[in-house]
Amino acid sequence: ENKVRNNLSRIGGLTEIPMEPIIGMEEPWRYRNKAQFPFGKDKDGRIITGFYAGRTHAIIEQEDCLLGVEENQPILDCIRGFMEEYHIAPYEEELHKGLVRHVLIRKGFATEELMVCLVLNGDVKKLKAPEVLVERLVKLFPSHMASISCSINREKTNVIMGKEIVNLHGPGYITDYIGNVCYRISPLSFYQVNPVQTQKLYGTALEYAGLTGEETVWDLYCGIGTISLFLAQAAKHVYGVEIVPEAIADARENAKNNQVDNATFYVGKAEEVLPAWVEEHVDDGDAGLRPDVIVVDPPRKGCDEKCLETMVVMAPERIVYVSCDSATLARDLKYLQGKGYEVLRVRPVDQFCHSMHVETVVLLSHKKPDGHINVK
Repeated sequence: ENKVRNNLSRIGGLTEIPMEPIIGMEEPWRYRNKAQFPFGKDKDGRIITGFYAGRTHAIIEQEDCLLGVEENQPILDCIRGFMEEYHIAPYEEELHKGLVRHVLIRKGFATEELMVCLVLNGDVKKLKAPEVLVERLVKLFPSHMASISCSINREKTNVIMGKEIVNLHGPGYITDYIGNVCYRISPLSFYQVNPVQTQKLYGTALEYAGLTGEETVWDLYCGIGTISLFLAQAAKHVYGVEIVPEAIADARENAKNNQVDNATFYVGKAEEVLPAWVEEHVDDGDAGLRPDVIVVDPPRKGCDEKCLETMVVMAPERIVYVSCDSATLARDLKYLQGKGYEVLRVRPVDQFCHSMHVETVVLLSHKKPDGHINVK
């Protein structure tokens, strides 16, 4: 809470911060529904997996973490045992050789469905016996192992996931619920890692949006439509924008599965889709399509400046900013305040318990003029 307050004051220039109490978590353990484990070798050449030491790519061997789900450890044991048996080498970053780079594990908390995705530096055939690995993973959790796949990433890069996904078992996705909305989650989809707190986070965003059922709402950086579908329950129409095509495919499917017919999704950068939409609709005098509310939930780097400029041009009555980095949030708030918006409410959410990271929801409103001068 103090970190958010200090950043808004120091970087954002806010002198009076309408801060509401941080929303804590009652049981802040085993809350992460997603984990990405790098694979490598120790000094004796043994295959290990774990977490990177701070600011390095040296792996600290660790197969369990009290923030992650209990299923992680047996899944990692199974994969490592398979690699040892079939002599499959882990990836060596310095030499750009070896096959298994990372393993992504996801769990639907409401459905208990499990996803395993191996990130490979090469073709799936190099796994030698992928059907054996599938059989063993399914045997671990026969009623819950819903999706097993491989992500192909041959690039020399720090980016974990590759763009090509090869499905080995199941439909290629898992499902989960936030409140009464069901979401389809693919390996490349963004989905909040703490579903318990996410319900509180989105509930706060919905409260701040102040919807009556008559509003046109834009959800920027919408991912698989998590906030969009939450908002659609109380809005006239919601438009979502996201750069990842697979996420938009999931968003459209999620809308269909939840019988939501007042949500439309676009693939592209928010800073490109919005100006095109503004030019097509608003400039033609189609004021009915001018957004009443814009909800923005950008990555840690915050909003693109072009995106902020377009938001100002669209001139919504309210902006609800959901942020995972209060420093870039403060920077963007300073810009929006300079363009006629004022900060009315601020509330942090302890989304990443036991860590320095925090989510924050902010409500901005378009300032009304203090008075009018009639000029003849």
